[in-house]
Amino acid sequence: MHRLLTDEPGQKMLLLGNDAIARGALEAGLAFASTYPGTPSSEISANLFQVSRETDLYFEYSTNEKVALEVAAAAANANVRAMCMMKHVGLNVASDVLMTLAYIGVNAGMVIVVADDPFMFSSQNEQDTRYYAKLSGLPMVEPSSVAEAKEMVPYAFDLSERLGEPVIFRTTTRINHSNGIVTLGSIPPRSPKGDFAKDPFRYVCVPAVSRRLHVRLLDNLKRAQGIADESPLNTVEGGGAWGIVCNGVSYNYVADAVKALKIEDRTKRLRLGFSHPMPEALIKEFLQGCEKVLVVEEGEPYMEEGVKAFAQEAGLSLPIRGKGEDLFSRLYEFDPAMVRKGIADFFGIPCESPAPPDLSDLPEIPQRPPTLCAGCSHRATFYAVKKAAEGLDAIYPSDIGCYTLGFLPPLSMADFVVCMGASVGTSCGFSQVTDKKVISFIGDSTFFHSGIPGLVNAVFNNHNFTLVILDNGTTAMTGHQPNPGVDMEKLHLSGYGRVSIEAVVKSLGVEHVTVIKPFKVKKSIEAIRSAIEYDGVSVIISQEMCSLYAKGLKELKDRVFTISDKCKNHRNCIDDLACPAFYIQNDRVKIDPDLCWGCAVCAQICPENAILPLKKKGPGEQA
Repeated sequence: MHRLLTDEPGQKMLLLGNDAIARGALEAGLAFASTYPGTPSSEISANLFQVSRETDLYFEYSTNEKVALEVAAAAANANVRAMCMMKHVGLNVASDVLMTLAYIGVNAGMVIVVADDPFMFSSQNEQDTRYYAKLSGLPMVEPSSVAEAKEMVPYAFDLSERLGEPVIFRTTTRINHSNGIVTLGSIPPRSPKGDFAKDPFRYVCVPAVSRRLHVRLLDNLKRAQGIADESPLNTVEGGGAWGIVCNGVSYNYVADAVKALKIEDRTKRLRLGFSHPMPEALIKEFLQGCEKVLVVEEGEPYMEEGVKAFAQEAGLSLPIRGKGEDLFSRLYEFDPAMVRKGIADFFGIPCESPAPPDLSDLPEIPQRPPTLCAGCSHRATFYAVKKAAEGLDAIYPSDIGCYTLGFLPPLSMADFVVCMGASVGTSCGFSQVTDKKVISFIGDSTFFHSGIPGLVNAVFNNHNFTLVILDNGTTAMTGHQPNPGVDMEKLHLSGYGRVSIEAVVKSLGVEHVTVIKPFKVKKSIEAIRSAIEYDGVSVIISQEMCSLYAKGLKELKDRVFTISDKCKNHRNCIDDLACPAFYIQNDRVKIDPDLCWGCAVCAQICPENAILPLKKKGPGEQA
């Protein structure tokens, strides 16, 4: 039995933040869940997927975030509690649905979990989801701890049903990927089947209907503001003439800072857990009697702007600060020391930071840039493309996935990356306005997510470029989740279909389509060269299972390579491939047998044929 199904109320359990959110959903009676995986939210989905194999919970990995929100919206309007999960940039994809779903509303509770990523640990931007709540007019809640994340999910479902609107549940990486003690509640029975009562004048958003629904949305937003004023998620602590407004993980940093600075009795702190709509009456009451107020929030000055507006309406002229060169940045994550210093500076309190430890006797930490795994098929594909395109002045648009790391030397196979699916669309533009050859890359999951429309556009408008689809049989970057092209039988899961990338590409009208096996280097180079020379849209489908995924399925060849005495130290292997299994010892190239996966790409490019399979030791022989 999955541990999140433990039905022992009162038991304490150490959980990852994402585990806690999944558990909270189960305690809320979640019956329908959908997602497109994206770090830092992926573990929520992984847990619910596993739970769905043991229970009547319905779970799906949808094609993209827009589809995920659409299927969840239908479930919630058919009276089934639903949750949709994504990362912050995923909400951009789903926003078309979000904006009108806010007008329609829901019948059963619906929670949209969105994980923001300050500092961009695994993302291309730091956008702040709180502005989507403001833009859509939907209520939003934000936990400050792992335990609170679990408790807030049932609250969000109840709030959704009370208002008849989806509720945005915003987290940040620090909450998603922290561990904390959670007290379990009970798991109620689910209601996985519902019914949809037809009402076109509510659910069919033609202009005449939407005009009336917009009035409904604004009425619900007003109701939500009243609820926010009384919500237990918004708390005031302490007392004094100095005020601090905070949210999310910043609340914990503030709590530690005021204690360390010994100003607990001089400051009152407002923590906003129900952060949109902002609790107007509560904030105005909080500001009364404050001499000055500091707003502590990661990301954009969302709360700061609101607090200043409420102060103006209340006729107050006290200093209210937050973002600024002398205070808090709009960049990256906060940390306890940063918040402590910001509070001390703003309120004019002496703050002596602890002296940094003396590390002068320690060696410098070696740089460890991210790299493709040893044995990664993407490295082989990039090498083959580079060789096939030698002598060409080419542009290489790429996309979002493990293969984005191909931008690093020596591969240098990414010149332009914007968002999911954009490699295909941007290839259309580059090929039209430049005379350079355009060769773009997209992963299998990303192709299904949002690459197909760009390819349709390319065929229709007769653009001229080569698209390389990197089909490694899984959604690798976020943790090996399935996508429509995955063979689910390998996971011993039945009841799924499978979509052929080759069939899809051909059905769109692409006339030059080639499937390669990138570990066969010479044949791959020849096939890619032929595709590059083709006048029009050509597609290469590079098929080779992700090495980590293959190992998990026990399909990886048990083969390791070593470098023989024939090596002339040309270092083509390192200079052209940069596989992390290589290392230098006594000025000679070596292969770490614990890292080598046996792809044999290096053996095929060695000019002396000096890289050979390592012979296995027989019984009694020493390795």
